[in-house]
Amino acid sequence: MTRIISGRAGGTVLDVPAKGTRPTSDRVRESLFGALESADLIEGARVLDLYAGSGALGLESLSRGAVSADLVELSAPAATLIRKNAERLRTAGVRGAARVHRANATTFVESSAATWDLVFIDPPYDVADDEITRVLAALTPRLSPDAAVIVERAKRSPAPDWEAAGLEADRDRAYGDTTLWWGRPAD
Repeated sequence: MTRIISGRAGGTVLDVPAKGTRPTSDRVRESLFGALESADLIEGARVLDLYAGSGALGLESLSRGAVSADLVELSAPAATLIRKNAERLRTAGVRGAARVHRANATTFVESSAATWDLVFIDPPYDVADDEITRVLAALTPRLSPDAAVIVERAKRSPAPDWEAAGLEADRDRAYGDTTLWWGRPAD
C-alpha cells in the first residue's frame, strides 16, 4: 500500500498502477523527504515529477507545502490514476496545484516554459541512461538557481551524467536495490 507519509494529507492512500511502474517505497520516500525538509527545499517549491507513476513523489511534496507539482506520465491509465490521487489530496485540504500531463518526459521538458525548484526523475529501470541524460540536459535551463534534482535508479545503474547535462553531482544514497542521486545547477 502506498500512502502520503506526512503533511496536510498524511495517511492518504494512493492507488498505484497495476503494471509498468515501480513505486518508491515508503522507507525511501520517508528518508528522501526528511532530507528535503532539512534542507528547506519543499515549502513553496515548484515541483516536477517525471515518470510519475502513481504521482507519490509530487503529491507528497504538495502535502508538505509545495505550491505546485507538474506530474508527467506517458501511460494513459497511470495518468488517469494520478488525477484521482491528486483529487484525494484536494479533498484532504491540500492547496497546491497538481497538474497532470500525459506526455513523454523529454518532450514535456523541452516544450515547457516553466521553472522548477525540485525535480524527481524516477523512470522505469529499462529506460536507457542516454535518455536520462537528455532529460537532464533539457531540464538545465528550466531550473531555479538553487534547484535540487533527484534521480532514482537501480543500485546497479551508473550515476547520471550530470556534467554532460550542465549540472553537478551533490550526493547519493543507496537503499537496498535503489539509489538516489542528487544533482544541482552547476555554479
